[in-house]
Amino acid sequence: MKFVAFERTKQGTGASRRLRHTGRTPGIVYGGSGAPLLIELDHNALWHTLKNESFHASILDMELGGKEHRVLLRDVQMHPYKQLVLHIDFQHVDATTKLHMKVPLHFSGDELSPAVKTDGCIASHVMTEIDVLCLPTDLPEFINVDLSGLKKGKSLLLSDIVLPKGVSAVTRGKGNPVVVAVVPVAAAETSAEGEAGAAPAPAAAPAKGGKAAPAAKPAAAKPAAKPAAKK
Repeated sequence: MKFVAFERTKQGTGASRRLRHTGRTPGIVYGGSGAPLLIELDHNALWHTLKNESFHASILDMELGGKEHRVLLRDVQMHPYKQLVLHIDFQHVDATTKLHMKVPLHFSGDELSPAVKTDGCIASHVMTEIDVLCLPTDLPEFINVDLSGLKKGKSLLLSDIVLPKGVSAVTRGKGNPVVVAVVPVAAAETSAEGEAGAAPAPAAAPAKGGKAAPAAKPAAAKPAAKPAAKK
């Protein structure tokens, strides 16, 4: 994926604030053999580009001053409540150095699995992305996860996912975490719905002759006690 950046000559809080007022977003490119590069990007173009999943998990071609640089998106600072990108960080990519990246998971086939199709379970996605370690040329934009083999009582673990060639998962000491949990639909929900939809109690049977029996009259209220006569 390709994008255009421009050289930034000024830095500091005041300079970055003035830059944002002109519709630009300040950024930096670090790593590589040289000093970090100060850059700026068109904010509106960047805002729409950030909605593209591949911009977050793939090698990017940055055009800067007529030259192309291979970079990775590393950090985006957003305004707490405005639709505004405050700052963006990139990292130079070295073709011979392995990268540590988060890669999104794309799930499919759960509706065809025995757990969902015949056993009335649901597939709960515990993880939506995983950390991987690989060379830049092996970095995938996403990893497909086939859920058609899910069975009741069994979860899909990280070790069950088939990773692309040259890609290894980074667990950070978590062992073999659950990626997708198979959750049975609670029987209590069915019984609760049945009780809520139960038919109302039948009305009183009609009296002989086809007429309904008159409703019982409420008992007459007792008169209040008279106050005692004064002597």
